[in-house]
Amino acid sequence: MSDAYDYFREHAIAAVRKARTLPPGRPRQKQRTVARVYHLLSKEAALTPNLHHLDDFRAARRLERQIRR
Repeated sequence: MSDAYDYFREHAIAAVRKARTLPPGRPRQKQRTVARVYHLLSKEAALTPNLHHLDDFRAARRLERQIRR
């Protein structure tokens, strides 16, 4: 299930890059939290393939969409 690992890792890298471009404040902190969630999901996906990761991923994506507003 290395595909899931790679997928989550790419999202983590993109989220970190986005956080770096944001000005200091609450949105930046939230974006960094999203990046941490993606990073943890990639670690878990590397160890054990699990469909429950998708639910966590969807929750992180919803939070990321809220930050954009």
